[in-house]
Amino acid sequence: MARITTPFGATSTAAEVIADTDLTGSRAVVTGATSGIGVETARALASAGAEVTLAVRDTEAGDRTAADITATTGNSRVLVSPLDLADRSSVKAFARSWHGPLQILVQNAGVMFTPFERTPEGRELQFATNYLGHFELVLALHAALAEAGGHPGGARVVSLSSSGHLLSPVVFDDLDFRFRPYDPLAAYGQSKTANILFAVEASRRWTGDGIQVNAVMPGNIRTNLQRHMTPSLLENLGNLGDFRRLPFKSPEQGAATPVLVAASPLLEGIGGRYFEDCAEALVVEEAGGWAAGVAPYALDAVNASRLWEDCAELLGG
Repeated sequence: MARITTPFGATSTAAEVIADTDLTGSRAVVTGATSGIGVETARALASAGAEVTLAVRDTEAGDRTAADITATTGNSRVLVSPLDLADRSSVKAFARSWHGPLQILVQNAGVMFTPFERTPEGRELQFATNYLGHFELVLALHAALAEAGGHPGGARVVSLSSSGHLLSPVVFDDLDFRFRPYDPLAAYGQSKTANILFAVEASRRWTGDGIQVNAVMPGNIRTNLQRHMTPSLLENLGNLGDFRRLPFKSPEQGAATPVLVAASPLLEGIGGRYFEDCAEALVVEEAGGWAAGVAPYALDAVNASRLWEDCAELLGG
C-alpha cells in the first residue's frame, strides 16, 4: 500500500485542515473535550457544521466549553454528555443514551504517566482509560456508526495514540501489571500501542459496514495531560532516547491530524493506519531521532486480532 500524504503538515492547524469541508447533517462525539486538543477538535468539527457532543467527566466544564465553541463558531448544536471511561457503568449509560446515526467518533480522552491505580474492576488505570473504556464505548456504538456507514460519507472513528507507543508493546500476559513492577512509562506506552492495534483490527472487521478507523499521533502539546510528569519521570524518559525532543505544537496544531482523519475527503476509504503530522507515519525498527514513526508491533495483524479477542473476553462477550 502506498503511504498516504496530504498538503498539510506538522504546523498546520485544525481550522486549516477543515476549511473546505462541510459537515452539515453529521453528528460527532469527542471524548475528553474540555481541554487541550479535545476542545480544538470539537471546535473544528462544529465550525464545519457538525452537531458535536462533548463526552466528558466534568459536565460543568463541558458546559463552559460548549458555550465557548458556540460563541466562536456560531454553531448552537454543541451538546454535553457525562462519560467516565474508567467506569463501565458510565460507558454503558452513555451508549444507551445515544439514538440515531453517528458519523464521527474521536476517542480523545486519556491519562498519562499516572501513579499506580486500579479501576473497580481491577484493571490498571492507564490501560482501562486510554484503551479498554474506549473499546467498550465503540463496541456499544457500533450500530450507530454502521447506520451512518450505510450512507454516503460513511462513518469514521479516530483512535488517539502517541509516539509514546514506542515505549512498550502490549504485554498480553500481564496487561494489568500483576506480575511485574508498575512502570508508568510502560503502562502508558502499552495503552497507546493498543490504540493503534484497535484501528488495525476495527478496520478489518468494519470496512464492510462503511466504518473507517485510523489511529493518530496529535503531537507534543503542553496540556493538563502532563500533570503527572514528575522530575523523576522526566529523567527516566530522557534515559530512553529523544522522546523529550519532540517539538511542541499549539493545541490548534495538535488537533490538525485528528481532524484530518475524522473529516477530510482526502482520506476517504482509508483505514487501519497511523497518522502523524497530517500524513501516514513511516514504520521504524527502533525508537530514535525525534521519536517519530510507528513500531511494527503496533501494526501487526496478529497482535491486533489477539487484543480484540482478549479484551472482548475481559468485557464479558
